[in-house]
Order: sequence, then structure tokens, then C-alpha cells
Amino acid sequence: MPARLGRALLVLAGLCFMASPALAAEGLDGTALGVLWAVPFVGILLSIALFPLFFNHFWEHHQGKIAAFWGLLLALPLLASVGFEATASALLHAAFLEYIPFILLLLALFTTAGGIVIRGNLHGSPLTNGALLLLGSGLASIIGTTGAAMVLIRPIIRANDNRKSNAHVVIFFIFLVANIGGSLTPLGDPPLFLGFLKGVDFFWTTTHLFKETLFVGGIVFAVFLALDSWLYHREGVTRADPTPDSQLRVTGLVNLPLIGIIIAAILLSASWKPGPAFTIFGITVEIQNLMRDCVMVAVTLASLMVTRKIDRSANGFSWGPMLEVAKLFASIFITIIPVLAMLKAGSAGVFAPLVALVTDADGAPIPMAYFWLTGGLSSFLDNAPTYLVFFELAGGNAQKLMTEGALTLAAISAGAVFMGANTYIGNAPNFMVYAIARQRGVKMPGFFGYMLWSGAVLIPCFLLATLVFF
Repeated sequence: MPARLGRALLVLAGLCFMASPALAAEGLDGTALGVLWAVPFVGILLSIALFPLFFNHFWEHHQGKIAAFWGLLLALPLLASVGFEATASALLHAAFLEYIPFILLLLALFTTAGGIVIRGNLHGSPLTNGALLLLGSGLASIIGTTGAAMVLIRPIIRANDNRKSNAHVVIFFIFLVANIGGSLTPLGDPPLFLGFLKGVDFFWTTTHLFKETLFVGGIVFAVFLALDSWLYHREGVTRADPTPDSQLRVTGLVNLPLIGIIIAAILLSASWKPGPAFTIFGITVEIQNLMRDCVMVAVTLASLMVTRKIDRSANGFSWGPMLEVAKLFASIFITIIPVLAMLKAGSAGVFAPLVALVTDADGAPIPMAYFWLTGGLSSFLDNAPTYLVFFELAGGNAQKLMTEGALTLAAISAGAVFMGANTYIGNAPNFMVYAIARQRGVKMPGFFGYMLWSGAVLIPCFLLATLVFF
């Protein structure tokens, strides 16, 4: 098997080299890259999308090996084509400027949010459920969609565990808390933090996506209240409550100031510009970003030290999801390198047909196309790399996109965040919430059953949002 793998890598290296003879030593020339360079990126995304559905047992045991395979399938041909220095420069750029900050922020939010526990139980009436959904949607832009989902999914399941119909509560929880609610800051959803790392201002999404979020989220919330009220009153007397109502209390609040430190560190890194810390292979790492990343590590360690083990245990906290994200995104950030170079080439590269889809006859961007293409791919592939793809397709210049391209950037951001809710695999928290709900006895719909819900509720909202905003 290793010999076969080695031969396959060498064959692809040769094919890629023949398809792109003009790779420059100082970087990747996107106009000279052949389409085969996109194969590893497509491969890792399809693996993430399909293996958990059709080969779940194999995926759980070998996802690290699969991720490494696709990463090597890019790195080795790249090394053969452009040499060690150019390859090291490309990989270190992805590591220091994108992957490490991305993972450390997720790690800090995952650890601190995982130490906050809501104990006790409420009666799962429509008003109670609505209040929990609103609370979670608000928290999602502060502690991230993953953090908010992990803090609140168990309380909302407990509140409704005596009801005959409760799967819809979890489905709308995925819509609002695990996705739409995270659209207002870079902390909310991974795609927006990648935009922040690319130069988008911290509060840009707050000001430019507020109306869209309120519009879509408001309609979805109203649909939930109407549906939940109808089901609640139709059921009448329900079965005995396995978790009787009891006073709510929150423990692990020591993590709240730590989350404040995370936010402060990110804001400081965006405003304080003291200069470079060091340069390696032409990659400059700036002091403020290095300090921000160190703060994330310090906050993670502090949370582990000050949070009681009983609180993490009550949340079902484990490192499994974080390790999975770290392994998969390492492969994504490696394999996306040539894809981004080809996208930067615009109409002169192999993605010219994609450029034609999102631009009019005069070359101006079509926000509606960006919204639906970004969202459509984010529904079935991870929304973070999808955001990066269309960010680069729109020019990749954050300052230009925030001003004259504001509508296009808003469409990309909204598409990636909102439409991650269309399937269980569109955003990382979706499947985590699904797994927890099933474990707690909620009769959740399958993959396509869930899509019937999202198609009936979300797609009409997105169509209305297109007419109003894009």
C-alpha cells in the first residue's frame, strides 16, 4: 500500500508539473497552474462531506490519515515543481498567517465555552424555547457558534424531553444558534475569522450584516414560534418529565472574563501595529499577531486550570472535536494554496468559467451570484474554505472589498454563514448538535430529512433576502 501511494504521488507530481511549467520560484503563478492542482483540495472537502455519511466507522478511525494523504498529494508535487524554498514559503505562509491563528482562536473559544455549564431545568414551552434560542443566537457572535451550541444544546434538550414532538426544536437550534447567530463578528463563525485574518475589520460584519441577520434570523425565529406553539397546544398533556423543572444556575462563570480577554486580544491585534517580529522564508510575522496567538494559548491554559472538572464533565467536554478540526484544517490550508493562486489569476486562470458566473458583461461582480454560489457550496462543503475561495475570486483585497465591494463581501459572508445551516455537514457545530440530540433520545431526521426542513424553512428566507439585499 505505501508503495502504491508513493507511485500515485509521483505520477500526480509529473502531471501537475507538465500542466504548469511556469511556476515561479518566488510564488505560485496562478495563470500557469493546471486544474490538477485543485484535485487535493476537492478531495479533502469531499472526504469531509461524504465519509461521515457513508463510511462513518472508517472515517472515525482514519480521518487523520485521509487528511494527511490529501496534504501530501499537494505538498510533494509542489516540492518537485518549484523546489524547497518556494514550497517552504507557501506552507509557512499558510501556517503562520492563517492556520495557527485560526486553530488557536477555535481552541481558546472551545476551551472557555466548554467550561460554562447551565444546570437545572425549565419547562419547554414555546416562550422558554424562544428565549433559549434568542440567548444562543446572541452568544453565537461572542463565543462562537460551536461554543454557544455546546453551552445551550443540553439545557434545551432537557427542557423539551417530556414532549412528543421535540426534534424541530433542535433543528431550529441548528438554524439559529449553530449558524445564523454567528454572523456578526469574526468570533462567531470560522469563515468570518478567516476574513479578519485577511484584513477585514473586526466590526465590519457587525455593521454590514446586521440587517441581513435580523431579517433572516427574525423570519426563521417567527416560523419557529408559530410551529412550536401549534405543536405544543396540539399535544396537550405530555408524558412524565424525566428531568423535572428546577432552578437554573450557571457555573464555570470564571471563563467569562477569559472570553473577554480573547476579544480584547483580537481587537488589539487589529489596531496596534508595532512592526515585524521575525521573517522566515520571506514570511513576516508581526508582533501584534504573535502576541494575540500567545494570549490564546495562555487563555486556554488558564481555563483548564481554573475550571472545575465537574463542570467540564457536565458539558460532556472532550478534545475529540478540536483534534478533528485541527487535523482536517491542516490539510485544507495546505491544499487550498494553489487554488487561491488560480483564483487570484481571475479570468486568466483555469477558473475563468467561475469568474464568468459571478461577473456581468462589464466585469462588475454580481452579489446575488456570490451569495448563492458561496452558500450553495457551504451547504455541502465546509463553509470556511468556501468563504476563502470566493473571497479570493472577488479580488482578495480586503480594503477594496470593505468599501466599493461591500455588497459583494456581504453576500460572500452571508452566504457562507447562513447557508451552512442547509445540511448537517455545512458547519462544524451542526453534526455535533445532531449527535448529542440523538444520544439524548431525540428522534432527529436523517441527512435528507433534515434537508427537507432546511429547504422548507431556510431557502424561502434566502430567496427573500436575495430580493431585499442582494
